[in-house]
Amino acid sequence: MKSTHFFKYFSFLLFFVAIVLLSCQQGDIKMSKSWLKTDKVISSLTEKFGEDQAERIETGVNQAASLWSEEDGSADEFAKFCEEQFITDPKILSKTFQRFEKNLEQIYGLNVEMQRTLQEPIHLEIGPLLPADMLFANFDPFAHLTDDFFKNRIAFATLLNFPLYSLKERLQFGPDWTREQWAQARLVQHFSTRVPSDVKQKISRAYVAADHYISNYNILMNNLLTPEGERLFPEGLRLITHWGLRDELKAQYANPDGFPRQKMIRKVMERIITQTIPEVVVDNPKVDWEPVNNIVSPAAGADESVTDSAEPNTRYKHLLEVFRAEKNADSYYPHLPTFIDRKFQKAREIPEEKFEKLLTSVLEAPVAKDIAALIEKRLSRKLEPFDIWYNGFKQRGAYDEKKLDEIVGSRYPTVESFQKDIPFILRNLGFAPEKAKFLSGKIIVDPSRGAGHAMGAGRREDNAHLRTRIPKTGMKYKGFNIAVHELGHNVEQVFSLNEVDFTLLQGVPNTAFTEGFAFVFQARDLQLLGLKTEDPRAEHLKALDTFWSTFEIAGVGLVDMKIWRWMYDHPKAPPEQLNEAVLSIAKQVWNKYFAPVLGIEDQILLAVYSHIIDAGMYTPDYPLGHIISFQIEQYFKDKNLATEMERMCKLGSITPDAWMTSAVGKGISTEPLIQAAEEAVKRVN
Repeated sequence: MKSTHFFKYFSFLLFFVAIVLLSCQQGDIKMSKSWLKTDKVISSLTEKFGEDQAERIETGVNQAASLWSEEDGSADEFAKFCEEQFITDPKILSKTFQRFEKNLEQIYGLNVEMQRTLQEPIHLEIGPLLPADMLFANFDPFAHLTDDFFKNRIAFATLLNFPLYSLKERLQFGPDWTREQWAQARLVQHFSTRVPSDVKQKISRAYVAADHYISNYNILMNNLLTPEGERLFPEGLRLITHWGLRDELKAQYANPDGFPRQKMIRKVMERIITQTIPEVVVDNPKVDWEPVNNIVSPAAGADESVTDSAEPNTRYKHLLEVFRAEKNADSYYPHLPTFIDRKFQKAREIPEEKFEKLLTSVLEAPVAKDIAALIEKRLSRKLEPFDIWYNGFKQRGAYDEKKLDEIVGSRYPTVESFQKDIPFILRNLGFAPEKAKFLSGKIIVDPSRGAGHAMGAGRREDNAHLRTRIPKTGMKYKGFNIAVHELGHNVEQVFSLNEVDFTLLQGVPNTAFTEGFAFVFQARDLQLLGLKTEDPRAEHLKALDTFWSTFEIAGVGLVDMKIWRWMYDHPKAPPEQLNEAVLSIAKQVWNKYFAPVLGIEDQILLAVYSHIIDAGMYTPDYPLGHIISFQIEQYFKDKNLATEMERMCKLGSITPDAWMTSAVGKGISTEPLIQAAEEAVKRVN
């Protein structure tokens, strides 16, 4: 699951970007801001403070001038501000930095808490939504922060006194920086751009609306009929798309009669992607639906008339709203002129071309064909498109889903019971009792409307929140699996805020890293249930499972990236045209990378992921998370997970390769995963 995706409106707290390339930009700044007479200001300050400050003065004045507008004051006011606020004494500069760090933690952290509270009705199962709930959920307390920081000149004081580094410079020089230098670099990146509050508010509204749409997109499985009128799923099974549907499909591999159910789920997914799903069947127990022929009828006891009218491309309307809201901010990022640029250079700090090569290195690995052949042999049938989600390499594939549900349901009948068990779960993972007590005391469990998510705190006085879905009949195994994943996010969030040396370095390099830790936890779900057994092939089976999962989600990530490129090429496209484009892109990616492996062409299942719709090109972080988690797991082999995870999380949000090098001794690479998969195929065969 996606972690803290509600932070996208203020993610610069964790993931920053330099949009000013100082070496190339100085002339542009001087020309565009000639009315400020920056040359004169620089000369005056240099004469006053000395030649030894000349370089800092030139950099700071030009940085401040680049975002100073006429509304901020006249040229004389700008000159006076620079003279009053430029700091030459290293001790005062250091104290000023400390003051900024302390105050920003409180400002951002308190706003995190406010936003979390305002969005509780749409995120949590706490009763029916009220008309006003969406109004409050759309209120973004971060929308005006940047405006205020510039209006009261806090932002300009930062730009004047601390250098702003480009991504290229951070990658080149960052590995040699001290921790304080890293924190200072992150500080100034808070104010590297000036996006108006109304633009931010529109972005917030688009994401909230898309998230609300996805969080309530449930399919009542017992209301699904085969063409012969059979019901294949038990009463009360209500699955959210895509997570619930996908995980139910995975669970059916352990069921001897699971194949027909898998085919039905595939058809439901395809109806959702193509938007040929009847609108009336979404989260509606009053109708039955036969998805193969797309026929709707009243459910038993329902007296209302029904219609089979298709959902009117709502899925793609929300995606377009997110795209257009993000695109509205493009003009405020002159050196990152698209959301795509900002996603890779700002949020991920990995160049787009390099990132795509990581994904394609997995998709093009010859071992994928060998694994597909092994899966086909194990299934004793020809492969189906949904076998991209084959989970037979996982140990849980050998357990009956009903039995797992019974075990989990008896242990966790309520949200409170899961909350109370967190210390035990953490001790089971290797955390010392005192550390487990500390971590569990910083994590609050809430009942989720959606599949679940993790939401970190913004200041050390606050707590991280774990949202999980627990039905009245008790937690299901799939819910437990997701909750353990989210717990991995939460533990990372607690460590990387409360134990990092500078709160300006809170977090990890990008969301793929927190996904990596979440996958590490999730892979141990059976261990936490006391079901793990010794298997001499366990390590090799895990390598096969990780590669196959990475192979699948790398395709999803590539589809997501190509969809955003298409939207930028067709910014005025209506939802219907985007629908067609998504289907075409999904087929193109499938035919290039998956058809040669599975022997089936023109499939669209890669486009089913909900985060394609509601999370702004988030899905590429999943495959990177698998790659990172595998490297971390390899490192954990002869070490204690708990102590090593704590050490790694305390590295904070430095650049990805610098983080990986410090954490495991080598930069991000797919080679360990591919090599392990190649060896595993030989051993398992």
